[in-house]
Amino acid sequence: MKRIEFTKMHGLGNDFMVIDNLTQGVQLDTEQIVALANRHTGVGFDQLLVVEPATVEGAEFNYRIFNASGEEVEHCGNGARCFARFVSDRQLTGNRSIRVNTCNGIITLVLQDNGEVMVRMGVPIFDPAGIPFLAERQAPFYELNVAGETFRVGAASIGNPHVLLQVKDVDAAEVARLGPLIERHQRFPRRVNVGFMQILDRQSIRLRVFERSVGETQACGSGACAAVAIAHRQGLLDNSAVVSLPGGELQIHWPNGKSPIEMTGPCSTVFEGHTRM
Repeated sequence: MKRIEFTKMHGLGNDFMVIDNLTQGVQLDTEQIVALANRHTGVGFDQLLVVEPATVEGAEFNYRIFNASGEEVEHCGNGARCFARFVSDRQLTGNRSIRVNTCNGIITLVLQDNGEVMVRMGVPIFDPAGIPFLAERQAPFYELNVAGETFRVGAASIGNPHVLLQVKDVDAAEVARLGPLIERHQRFPRRVNVGFMQILDRQSIRLRVFERSVGETQACGSGACAAVAIAHRQGLLDNSAVVSLPGGELQIHWPNGKSPIEMTGPCSTVFEGHTRM
């Protein structure tokens, strides 16, 4: 069995196990990740984050993300903030602006003076083929049939696929029932993260997110970005908004339709530990 050093972190309650693979040769299979994710017998986390040496020009690190199911996924905004804090606290970089490579390309993480981190999450994708989402044409709204009901939704990719439903009261939203049904809907070939949004005014919303292979989380950074991008495109929000999630607030800013959407929020280290696998 190999000793694995790790750090437990969270961003607004969305929690992570972070492994430095610059100094460790850790190779985990799906079964091992699932065991580590178990909140009763393992470390417990929503996602596993792995720091690796960069393999592309222009990036300092590779940033890999695995859901609690062991599935590797494309993006995690709350995880990106924790990633930036981790490599800075470990003195793996001296830069305040850190470029990291994900499986969808390079993103930029910027350490703020107040301890928060701003992440340039990439340019939102609305083309159905790029989400991916099965639809005849691109549109601000789509009708989605779920278990005999029809919902008016928006869809986008922020490096990973998101669908958004507007609700009157997010506390009363049927996240536990509808989340799994929509996540695996046949119109989303790679499944989808499901957001339930309550608009408070043109610069603030409340949001709950059912994440692929995870379930509802305390916060979802890419989900917050997707909600603001979709709702702005639908004419419901300005290009900057405060997103209130169960775990806390994120600031989302989208300078214009051709620029990366920016997310700013806190991140925290919980503890350092080791285990054996």
